[in-house]
Amino acid sequence: MIKAKNLLTFKTGKLDSNAAQEGGIYPFFTCSQETYQINSFAFDTECVLLAGNNATGVFPLKYYKGKFNAYQRTYIIEPKNGDSLDIRYLYYYFRPLLTAFQQQATGATTKFLTLKILNNLDVMVPQLESQKKIAAILSTYDDLIENNKRRITILENMAEEIYREWFVRFRFPGYQDAEFEKGIPKGWNYEKLEDVCVVIKRGVSPKYSDEAGRLVINQKCIRDGRIDLSKARRHDSKVPEEKYIQYADALINSTGVGTLGRVSIVEFHPMKITIDSHVTICRADEKKIAPIYLATTVSNLQSYFEFMASGSTGQVELNRSLIAGIKVLVPKRELMIEFSSEINAIFEQKQTLQKINDNLAKTKEELLPRLISGKLSVENLDIQFPPNMQEEGAAL
Repeated sequence: MIKAKNLLTFKTGKLDSNAAQEGGIYPFFTCSQETYQINSFAFDTECVLLAGNNATGVFPLKYYKGKFNAYQRTYIIEPKNGDSLDIRYLYYYFRPLLTAFQQQATGATTKFLTLKILNNLDVMVPQLESQKKIAAILSTYDDLIENNKRRITILENMAEEIYREWFVRFRFPGYQDAEFEKGIPKGWNYEKLEDVCVVIKRGVSPKYSDEAGRLVINQKCIRDGRIDLSKARRHDSKVPEEKYIQYADALINSTGVGTLGRVSIVEFHPMKITIDSHVTICRADEKKIAPIYLATTVSNLQSYFEFMASGSTGQVELNRSLIAGIKVLVPKRELMIEFSSEINAIFEQKQTLQKINDNLAKTKEELLPRLISGKLSVENLDIQFPPNMQEEGAAL
């Protein structure tokens, strides 16, 4: 073991967090999990980046190699002797320490990860070749996960393009023979959401319990059009059946600054998962509209929802009447069914990829402490290093 102060240098960036420039050509690292862009760089190196403050004490950790810039509370961590320490190994070494950082951080409103905490860390430093092998094994898992994430994004773009092609541009199957009235195909009509839904309701105010077996989705779970169950909390409350989510429900963040109006579709078949009172379920009446079609339509209304806030400062809200009164286009049933079949297949592919990623992430997290501690020896393993371990601009 070597003390971090004897092994590493801890620099910080010089910029304010609002220095980001949309469309910039270099990464800009702040204390956010998201990586921003900027048009100037102050660093050109291979390093580990660690947030120095965070409201919740969850400090984002990243690896990067190349030109970048950084916020003044972001640590740029490099070895004092690059010939004895692999940077990717260091990144993975820090990963299990994030929980300890959260506990050790100082401050009330904002948690600070001080230089004193970092300098006093003990770092295990095996032979350089072993470090590289450990990094290569774990990096391979990350590469597989990222590749599947890209495939999921492609599938999401496909689904959105099909929707826009069919129901915005009206280039649906057989459109060449369609007649139009008042700007829409004949036989189509506009209906209020309340007239084509069986449920437009907010969730429950649950009794939270870490020991409970059931999950409740909150507004933090709804991001980038997806439902992140890792951020769901556990509860032990009685819940009406209609407030358990179902496949093809649309979930809308209905209160809260910063998350208001976000929409996600339930693309999996859940078991007794509910939502809290900050989220609204929008569920189709299958006799009137195809559920997947309706959920996709509501999802495409997200930008509209984001401008529909009402209420006093600090309590923005999308109330039921605002959501229920929105009119949506209702095509002919056979076209909605055909669309649903296309999108259902995409949802299934996405869920398959997500399950693979969950298994990969679980396996990697189980391997990481065993590799780092030396309990799982890599000395005699013949490791093929992945290409990204040599690439400029590589990031984790």
